[in-house]
Amino acid sequence: REVFAGAIAWETHCRWSKREGRVVARRQERLGALILDDRIWRDVTDEDLSRAMLDGVRDLGLRFSPAAQRLRARVSLVRQAGEDLPDMDEAALMAGLEDWLLPYLAGVRSAADWAHTELLEPLRAMLTWEQTQALDRSAPATFITPLGRRVPIDYAAEAPGIEVRLQEMFGITRHPAVAGRPLRVTLLSPAGRPVQVTTDLPGFWSSSYADVRKDMRGRYPKHPWPEDPTEADPTLRAKPRR
Repeated sequence: REVFAGAIAWETHCRWSKREGRVVARRQERLGALILDDRIWRDVTDEDLSRAMLDGVRDLGLRFSPAAQRLRARVSLVRQAGEDLPDMDEAALMAGLEDWLLPYLAGVRSAADWAHTELLEPLRAMLTWEQTQALDRSAPATFITPLGRRVPIDYAAEAPGIEVRLQEMFGITRHPAVAGRPLRVTLLSPAGRPVQVTTDLPGFWSSSYADVRKDMRGRYPKHPWPEDPTEADPTLRAKPRR
């Protein structure tokens, strides 16, 4: 210390430790590469910690909950239809971590913290109010049946789809669509079992519905099976007792 006093200095660093799986913040007294004293950096700022955690995210990768994944799928579908929405492809998200994720990393300091971090809110924050409205119009999260019931739309498959009781779709003469694409509609029996999968409901009514009706009337005689489903009222009820 007497000889090299002018070359000895305190340094601080805040970085992601891949070995420890967490952000490490240290104050070190150093002489070149020689560490003379090493202690926790207690005055490190939250921003420094969050920026260091960005490297942790790059190391660990992005983790999407089912809700976050559905949002990304909806955005991707609407972008393909020509709407001006942010790119939520994983590569684009990784390239822009500082822009969309940094403000949401408060308190996230380790691999364990990251495993429990929900990305839905920061992804939603990437959208302006106008973009959110455009998304909800073109690719809504739910389909409203003729009875006013909200059915979640599954965007995870190759084509967005819903599962709904066949009788609940009576009266529909135009096939539902999202972002210009027909919904994949899985029509269910009164017992909730798949009866038919279609992307052309009017075509189903005018063709194979007759065969389905013949089969279903024998299995579920208490439920309505009209000859012309386009003129029938949607229902989830069985026929009233006589």
